[in-house]
Amino acid sequence: MAVKLRLRRMGAKKRPFYRIVAADSRSPRDGRFIEIIGTYNPLTDPAEIKIDEEKAMKWLKEGAKPSDTVRDLLSKAGIMTKLHEQKGGK
Repeated sequence: MAVKLRLRRMGAKKRPFYRIVAADSRSPRDGRFIEIIGTYNPLTDPAEIKIDEEKAMKWLKEGAKPSDTVRDLLSKAGIMTKLHEQKGGK
C-alpha cells in the first residue's frame, strides 16, 4: 500500500480548512484516511500550521511520500530538516 501525506479539505464553501492526513494514494482526496497528522488554516494571518511531529516522523520513516504542499508545510515546521539530519546521522 502506497501511503501519502496530503491535505484533506474541510470547512465551508469559500472558507477552506485542511487536515494533514496519511492516506492510501488510491483513496479520494476527501475520502478514507489512515491517521490525522495535523491541521492547516490558510485564512489566518499568518497561516496557522499545527503538526504532530512524532506522527509525521513515523510516517516519513515508514516511507510515506508527502504531497508538494505538505512537504512545504513540513519544511516550515522544521520536520523535514530533522528527518534529513536523522538519515544523515546513520
